[in-house]
Amino acid sequence: MKNAAFVAPLFRTNTNRYVRAFCALPGVRLGLIGIDDPRALDPSLHPHVAAYVRVQDASDPDELTQAAKELQGRLGGLDSLVSSLEELQTPVAIARDRAGVPGMSEAVTRNFRDKARMKDVLRRNGIPVGRHRLIGAAAEARAFAAEVGYPIVVKPPAGRGARSTFRAESEDELLRALGSLGAAPHNPMQCEEFVVGTEHTCETVMVGGRAVWHSGTHYMNPPLEILENPWMQYCVVLPREEPPEFQRFLPINDRALSALGLETGLSHMEWFSRKDGSPVIGEVGARPPGANITPMMSTAYDTDMIRNWVELMVFGTFDPPVRKYAAGTAFFRGQGSGRVVAVHGLDEARREVGGLLVDAQIPPIGMPKSESYEGEGWAIVRADDTATVLRALRALVTRVRIEYSEP
Repeated sequence: MKNAAFVAPLFRTNTNRYVRAFCALPGVRLGLIGIDDPRALDPSLHPHVAAYVRVQDASDPDELTQAAKELQGRLGGLDSLVSSLEELQTPVAIARDRAGVPGMSEAVTRNFRDKARMKDVLRRNGIPVGRHRLIGAAAEARAFAAEVGYPIVVKPPAGRGARSTFRAESEDELLRALGSLGAAPHNPMQCEEFVVGTEHTCETVMVGGRAVWHSGTHYMNPPLEILENPWMQYCVVLPREEPPEFQRFLPINDRALSALGLETGLSHMEWFSRKDGSPVIGEVGARPPGANITPMMSTAYDTDMIRNWVELMVFGTFDPPVRKYAAGTAFFRGQGSGRVVAVHGLDEARREVGGLLVDAQIPPIGMPKSESYEGEGWAIVRADDTATVLRALRALVTRVRIEYSEP
């Protein structure tokens, strides 16, 4: 019997999917750690949860450590302690180390969460990354700009996706971005050269320090460009066949994961292919990917990637699935501000896409405009070939339009 603990701050729809996957594992006793009222958990899952420890702050390593030790006492030990959320990777790792639970250490986790540290490790190992520097003062910013030129990307060193990320085209914009993020000598921000190229991802499963499976997607528009241009629509494509540039990148991807210290887990690498074909790593996380890539992998490989990840983290095993389809997600982003008052073009889009539609989340009326570049809703499509998926995505982002009220 395995004793597993999952840190799930709020019992929302996606969280319940992970909890359900844990509950379905044979020979596993599940303990949960979260801040939500346990009654918020899907009632059908209650009989399958052996213990629940409620905390005030799921990002506090002290509280997580205490909760992990309580679960150890109630379950008779812990064999794993994990979370699927990017921002919880370090505090969960600290709790693992303190409670003596197997898994990725704090030191390795910081290689993935601290983007400056990550790129330092990769550069020392001869792996291609953009030039970067932690900057907390105006003089440092000017010196870095003189070295790499504009534009410059500015973001927190432990950011998530493209949130709180800025592109500075001049010294004024660079200093303004640093100021808005609160950059200071004691709180430096990550500054990077702006890499021009097509942006891709590489998802990898590592078991015992060896890469056993890869998948990859392509961003039709980079997230930063989407953030800067509200009129743009955002799509992610998982192609039916792996393109040649992806195959050429795999050895670099695997070297990078080994250098960062990933032993067993699922990683999400963002990387660029420059016009000359040379690859550059953007950043990498050691957790299930966002941007609907996890459900897209499930549909393209005709599997359940959430269950696969849970089995990987509890048992250290992974049965590599084979890609059968192309898949893609169209994210619905309206222009303007306020709350959603109407969603136009849905019926027309459904008729055009037809049976290719796999799943969708339609923005409910009254929903406030999202702060995320992923927008207020999305639709996932699947087809036997990539060209058909691309046509379906174009139809969705062309037909569907979100209308807002004024705030």
